[in-house]
Amino acid sequence: MPLVELETNLPADRLPAGLEKRLSQATAAILGKPENIMHVLVRPGLTMMQGGSTEPGVHLSITAFEGLGTAEQNREHSARFFEFLTKELGLAKDRILIRFYPVERWQIGMNGTVATFL
Repeated sequence: MPLVELETNLPADRLPAGLEKRLSQATAAILGKPENIMHVLVRPGLTMMQGGSTEPGVHLSITAFEGLGTAEQNREHSARFFEFLTKELGLAKDRILIRFYPVERWQIGMNGTVATFL
C-alpha cells in the first residue's frame, strides 16, 4: 500500500517518460515491498518555493504501514531516494525534500473498509 507522492515545479514535459513506473519500482526495492501494492502520484508544474528559491525542486512524500519510522530506517531510505531522484531529475540534493509518514492499518481505507480488516 505504500503511497508515493512526488510534487514538483518542473513542468510535465521536463519529467522523464516513465518516471512513475521507475519510481514505483525504486520504492518497492527501497522499502522491500512488492510493486503490485504501490500507489504513485506525480504532480508536475506546481508553484513552489524552497529555501527562498523557485528553482526546480521536488517534494517526495512516502506513506506506508511498515518499514518507516525509525531514524535508522529512514536514513537509509532517504539516501536511496535521493540517489534515485538526483539521477532521474538532475536536481541537486538541496532541491529535494522527503517526508516519511508511517501510518497504522486502521488509518487507510481500501476496498470498502480499512486495511486492518483486509
